[in-house]
Amino acid sequence: MTQERILVVDDEESVRGLVGALLERSGYSTTLADGAEAALTRMQEGPAYDLVLSDIMMPGTDGLSLLQQICTEHPGTPVVMITAVQDVQVAMNAFRSGAIDYLLKPFARSQLETVVTRAMDHGRLMKQNAAYRQNLEEMVSARTGRLRATMQDLERSYDTTLEAMGNALDLRDEETQGHSKRVTAYTIELGRALGLNADKLKLIARGAFLHDLGKIATPDAILLKPGRLDDEEMAVMQEHCARGYEIVCKIPFLSDAAEIVYAHHERFDGKGYPRGLSGEAIPLGARIFAVADTLDAMTSDRPYRKGTSFAAAMEEIAQCAGGQFDPKIVEVFLQMPVELWSELRAELERLSPVALSAKLCRPMVAREIQ
Repeated sequence: MTQERILVVDDEESVRGLVGALLERSGYSTTLADGAEAALTRMQEGPAYDLVLSDIMMPGTDGLSLLQQICTEHPGTPVVMITAVQDVQVAMNAFRSGAIDYLLKPFARSQLETVVTRAMDHGRLMKQNAAYRQNLEEMVSARTGRLRATMQDLERSYDTTLEAMGNALDLRDEETQGHSKRVTAYTIELGRALGLNADKLKLIARGAFLHDLGKIATPDAILLKPGRLDDEEMAVMQEHCARGYEIVCKIPFLSDAAEIVYAHHERFDGKGYPRGLSGEAIPLGARIFAVADTLDAMTSDRPYRKGTSFAAAMEEIAQCAGGQFDPKIVEVFLQMPVELWSELRAELERLSPVALSAKLCRPMVAREIQ
């Protein structure tokens, strides 16, 4: 088989040499470039590359500008950004410009291999999808099954990108690290108990995982403030619902999930925000999420308090039925065994990153649809 070709772009000779050597040992054919101009020249000269790994901070044309040129001149080429700058805004700009992943320096060899493998899989799926689309009229009768499988794989690669976005937010707010993954798992379990079908579960899982994405636009002085927020600060914090909606609704396959992001702080009695929706005017996914979110918040440790037990949290949620929460959803929630939540949380903490990604970002696989 032809070796897969990777272009490594970094202005530091030692870094690009090390990355190139590690990838050569893993069986890839690598080409090194010391900047954006050299990288574009390499891409114009030879066969197409299967992957580009590029530093962001480089003299002259930086990595984000290079990324934009690659997306324009070589569409379909996967690009992973590598940087030592731990800035969430830079990461978001990279994703918006077309990067499929983001790797922070310094990194271990295993991290590099995982990112490269995932990116290669993404690239192969994109090429397969493009080929199927070109010949769709001829293939529709004979290859419908294969096309469906390929589209499902492509959707999984989208969810991997969503996980990277969620992890970028976790890097910013360490106090709630892991919250998005736990509340997604709880939302899926409660949705299943309510009898939601696979498509509905997938929608609310994505909305739950991205619910706090708008906090990326919240100033650190407010988001990370250790004490109580004043009225003005609280008003700024509450803008994260609309901010998150503005980001997510622009992504076609997330348009329905965006409604959950927008409404996840609404209350059943109409006293929530940002729109003061009440009752069934609140999207079902947001009403389910509200219970799951409170369950995780109450049972998680914070610097200023110890998390309560799941049994105590369930009692508190029961008392808020009809006020903060949809009473019909609370009724189903209270019928679920209390041990389920503690076992699920323990299971999430034991899972490896790869297994956790499969469980949460691909909720339609395995036990979630049984």
